[in-house]
Amino acid sequence: MTEAVVEHRRLLIAGTGIAGLTAGIYAARSNNAPLIIEGDEPGGQLTLTTDVENYPGFPEGISGPELINEMKTQAKKFGAETRNGIIERVTREDAGHFRVELRNGDVYTADAVIAASGASARTLGVPGEEELMGYGLSTCATCDGAFFRGEDMLVVGGGDAAMEEANFLTKFADTVYIAHRREEFRAEDVWIDRTMEKVDQGEIELLLNTELTEIHGTPEDGVDRVTLIEHPEGHPKEKLEDPGTADEVREYDFDVGAVFFAIGHTPNTEYLSELPVETDEEGYLLTEGGRGGNQTATGVDGLFGAGDVVDFHYQQAVTAAGMGCEAAIDADEYLSERERAGELYEPEEVAVAEGDD
Repeated sequence: MTEAVVEHRRLLIAGTGIAGLTAGIYAARSNNAPLIIEGDEPGGQLTLTTDVENYPGFPEGISGPELINEMKTQAKKFGAETRNGIIERVTREDAGHFRVELRNGDVYTADAVIAASGASARTLGVPGEEELMGYGLSTCATCDGAFFRGEDMLVVGGGDAAMEEANFLTKFADTVYIAHRREEFRAEDVWIDRTMEKVDQGEIELLLNTELTEIHGTPEDGVDRVTLIEHPEGHPKEKLEDPGTADEVREYDFDVGAVFFAIGHTPNTEYLSELPVETDEEGYLLTEGGRGGNQTATGVDGLFGAGDVVDFHYQQAVTAAGMGCEAAIDADEYLSERERAGELYEPEEVAVAEGDD
């Protein structure tokens, strides 16, 4: 049985991170009455950041959750609505509008959708990770590196992101250590060359064939050390689980003041899988880009992308806000054109939702 539609909107926005909330502010001021669905990570990755010092307009800094809450208040002030929920799938109806199904069974329809669902940083799931995320453990060196000036810092990873973050952190760290579970790096040669120059200069040290198994510290005092394991043939966690090689694994504690995971991000695009939307090999949405308007448009009319779900490179709060603004403007132009052409969806009758959060 097909679920009844809760409500129809001109514009629905997926995600309440910086991109989604900025889109909500601009869309509401354009009288598009946006509905913003929070998703399973309300506020996005910024809520994991205790202090944001590089967002324009806050010379003394602002906490990530506070910035998100202020933006949400601003969006609501202009008429945007936010609702709790996780979008399961988005499909296109014959009439040209979108059908948006939530995990709890609620269904909405919309003339346009902005995907601002972000990308989730990959983590290791080791002890101490959950307690210390944002308190010495970070997934963004450019966001948090400056908080740990003079500390020894550990970067976990072996690809381009790890090399780039390690090189960046040398501006602040006493020594940057890179823990990689293999002997060879997966990064491009240019990043390996830059990193080896820093190794020769004594700014970076390599911990090869090494994996992190635990992070020690407290939210009050931050990270004080980590537990590492090493095996000369690499992939020590796998060797530790093998009775034949477990004795060859060396385990030891290592003193550092900050840890940065640089093992990639996973863009949150699964809910769009039934649309003919284009993504790159990693799953990031492909948008028009270029000069002029409509830069955030995807290959599906009426679907726009903004923030980290599109941007695999910069992944900053301020760039996400800029893309959210662009997506709202692009969506407004799309809706205005369809309205002039008499092509907006006019549902016969839908139930009225009972408020929002």
